Amino acid sequence: MLIALIARDKPGALQIRKDTRAEHLAYIEATGVVAQAGPLIEGGEMAGSLVILDVADMAAAEDWAANDPYARAGLFDNVELIEWKKVIG
Repeated sequence: MLIALIARDKPGALQIRKDTRAEHLAYIEATGVVAQAGPLIEGGEMAGSLVILDVADMAAAEDWAANDPYARAGLFDNVELIEWKKVIG
């Protein structure tokens, strides 16, 4: 099941993102469920995340999201998890 995680950073939280980035990337590599990922950009700066998870079910996506170092560091203002269907690419 593919799940799109769409997260918006808290205002003024760019330094949290920068400080936690290496841990977040290591988590992505260690978990092995991220199909695609990258930052959302606003005004030339990172302002959120789009992550496509390939997981068994929504509960697994919720668990992944809760344990993401970015989430644990308090980076996000809000997070959406939405089932996604790949059509192109």
